[in-house]
Amino acid sequence: MAYPHVRSFRSEPVRAEIAPRPLLAGDLVPALGIAVASIAFAPIMQAANAGLAIVVESLIGCAIVLAAPAYAPSIAVFIIFFQNLFVSILSSYIATEQEMDFVKGYNFLICAVMWLVTLALYLLRERRHSAEIDRIMRWGLMTLAVVGVYFLLGATQDAHASLVYLRNIAFPLFLFQLSLLTAATFDIRITPFLVAVAILLIVCGYVELLFRDFWLTITNGYTFWHFDELKATRSGSWEAEMRQTGNVPVDLIDRFRFSFLNSPLFEDLGLSSILRIFGPNMSPISFGYGIAFSVLFLFAVGYRWLALAAIPLLIFCSVKGALVLVIFVALAWTATWLFGATITLAVALVGLAVYAIAAIHIGLQIGDFHVIGFMGGWDGFRQNLIGRGLGVGGNLSEGYFSIDWNAAQAAGTMDGAVESAVGVLLYQMGIGAVVPLGFFFAMALKAWRLYASSGILTQGLAAFGTMVVLVNGIFQEEALFAPPALGLLLCLTGLVLGHHLRTQGDDPKATAR
Repeated sequence: MAYPHVRSFRSEPVRAEIAPRPLLAGDLVPALGIAVASIAFAPIMQAANAGLAIVVESLIGCAIVLAAPAYAPSIAVFIIFFQNLFVSILSSYIATEQEMDFVKGYNFLICAVMWLVTLALYLLRERRHSAEIDRIMRWGLMTLAVVGVYFLLGATQDAHASLVYLRNIAFPLFLFQLSLLTAATFDIRITPFLVAVAILLIVCGYVELLFRDFWLTITNGYTFWHFDELKATRSGSWEAEMRQTGNVPVDLIDRFRFSFLNSPLFEDLGLSSILRIFGPNMSPISFGYGIAFSVLFLFAVGYRWLALAAIPLLIFCSVKGALVLVIFVALAWTATWLFGATITLAVALVGLAVYAIAAIHIGLQIGDFHVIGFMGGWDGFRQNLIGRGLGVGGNLSEGYFSIDWNAAQAAGTMDGAVESAVGVLLYQMGIGAVVPLGFFFAMALKAWRLYASSGILTQGLAAFGTMVVLVNGIFQEEALFAPPALGLLLCLTGLVLGHHLRTQGDDPKATAR
């Protein structure tokens, strides 16, 4: 990742000047072509033969790292956002909701294979790196080992739930290490690709917002969402949601109606219902974080009118955490420009603590499910400091759909931890939750140190964005477990750290053998 020149500083305010960069076909076409080919036909292959589909997708992941390794982070970002679009378009080839869930997991499979091959090349010393890269990788692998221990503990009680949470926790770390090692080895130009992805997200968002029926038709959305309805009905989640909210959907469009920011606080403003945007990844929270990242990234690299054009989509996604991400990072950039990096970091950390405390207090007052879920995780942590194992007591637990939310709201807590990634981690991993959370925060601080000395806004986005999403994890499961949230920011963090260590590190230039 190449950056325009920015005046360095230590104790003075930053003055970042970033000019727009032209999008070059040579940077985009091969990466986009490989990305589309890697995932577009997975539903058809799955329908033909599931075993063959797994083998083919795994071989594609291997081939990308071995034949076109510099494109690996770009392809990971693309399939995170657009896999479900292809799944939706080809959903007529899918027979059951279980098969649909399986197909949705191919983005993880490809990314995990790319990470594994990249890691293997690193461990075999086929690609040499600086001592700092070795330290970061060592701490990352130790983090994975700790998570693995809790996975084994949880697998003895609920193997499926334990496996899902292992994927949720490991995926962001996979993306970070994949990007770190790739950027530390190759001179990659991912900025044009990320701009192109942002433009595609904006176009998809506006088409869905303005022409909902057309969007559902061209994406085969009615078939796609039918599978989701079947799953929700059979699992009991639909019934539980109707009991919680009192909303009974009549047709598919009704399923897209939510209270603004999913909060009763805005009902007095006449914003009790909004037609939410789900985007190409068919998830409002994932799409909201994708748009938030796009707004900030486009602004950072100079496409500021495009960034402004995306803001209405952020509103219609109606995701509190995504809005907080944009506001917080924008304020951090501004404060760094005005007061300097060190003061801004101190104020930002205090501000995040105040935000968390205030949101928990308000959430308890209004009976917010996410805050109650976090308190359940906190109480569970105090009762068992060691932890219970991955998959125990989270949203995938057997008792989730039988939760008495009225009793939980009255008590201000619950037995178990749901709707809060941090609460779930505390409940399942106990004191061990400090390891992944601490590692992610430490990488954010490393990105901040680069930002403090360079003023490059993308480094500031990686640093402050990761910090605020970690705090958002108190109030959302998706903040830490949805790849377009923490995963995407850690992908950017790996890119900026890897690029810096390749070009400025203590080793000579690292190149692939």
